Amino acid sequence: MQTKLPKVGTTIFTTMSQMANQYQAINLSQGFPNFPIDPLIEDLLAKNSKENVHQYAPMAGLPVLLEGIAQMVHRVYQRDINPSTEILVTSGATQGIFATLQALVHRGDEVVILDPAYDCYSPAVHLAGGKPVHIPMREDFTIDWRELRQTVNQKTRVLIINNPHNPSGKMMDKEDFDALVQVMIDHPNLILCSDEVYEFITFEKKHFSAHNHEILRNRSVIVSSFGKTFHITGWKVGYLIAPEYILKEIKKVHQYLVFSVNSVAQKTLADYISGTDVTTLGKFYQDKRDRFKELMAKSKFEFLPSEGTYFQTVRYNTISNLPDVAFCEWMVKEMGVAAIPLSVFYEERNDYHTIRFCFAKTDETLIQAAERLCKI
Repeated sequence: MQTKLPKVGTTIFTTMSQMANQYQAINLSQGFPNFPIDPLIEDLLAKNSKENVHQYAPMAGLPVLLEGIAQMVHRVYQRDINPSTEILVTSGATQGIFATLQALVHRGDEVVILDPAYDCYSPAVHLAGGKPVHIPMREDFTIDWRELRQTVNQKTRVLIINNPHNPSGKMMDKEDFDALVQVMIDHPNLILCSDEVYEFITFEKKHFSAHNHEILRNRSVIVSSFGKTFHITGWKVGYLIAPEYILKEIKKVHQYLVFSVNSVAQKTLADYISGTDVTTLGKFYQDKRDRFKELMAKSKFEFLPSEGTYFQTVRYNTISNLPDVAFCEWMVKEMGVAAIPLSVFYEERNDYHTIRFCFAKTDETLIQAAERLCKI
């Protein structure tokens, strides 16, 4: 059988997690928390499971959740959105991205992707009949705007950005957003897909969102994730915010892809976000980032800036000359700690001897991992 995705195999996340299980290693690879969720969410879930909310939700989402999202966006970004026409609840952010690209990309269209990139982007573009055009970031994970401007052309349908950035933990600054706005002005038919699933996990730097600029928000699909925000990755609930003229096309795909999202989860989230301050999340994860860095102070790893997300990238040049995939495999087998190599997020497999740890773990897990890593 001829495959539609010849370059796609088992994801690095699955591979490293399987190796972690096989070798009984501490798993700092896949990006999921290993600590309990907020007890209030548990209580609300138990309560709602006994209510009459077990049948299909409306296709775009429960009205009470759509209204809750609109109010949250207004509190955080001072942006007014129409909950009935500009929000779509999705089965995780990845499904939202897939539906977006299926709806907006036509055969032969180009989609610009900044590497290292989350690994769902390129396959979704291929399946839509489009052409992914990869632009590598600089070695410090900043964007080469000159190269981007030279790359975007009349065939470019969508530009995908990810801010805060996974896997690097880097955040775009005001100069980046000024450059982004200019690109959108220069190409009036270009649509921005702004993947902001870690929008509330930011530290010292201010998070610049597509919500904050009129030109961007009027031509953007903004991707968000309850799973990342509230440590409930297994619930697979995200949402898209976009102007009505864009979102109505995405809804056409969404209705035949999943139709609607888990109704009990939606009702629980609606109840929860009404009284939750999402702006406190950054402090929670900043403490974990700082704790992990402190525990690793005597290690030979070079820590790179972690400005957002719950990931810490490090370089191991003073430790080994192994390629990053081989180095991660060695760490699992010999040191009992699993990490993610960054070369797999590049189209050209650029290898800067950089790996990624997830610090969304209990203190006990971080202490045990650091003890092993400091012995390298």
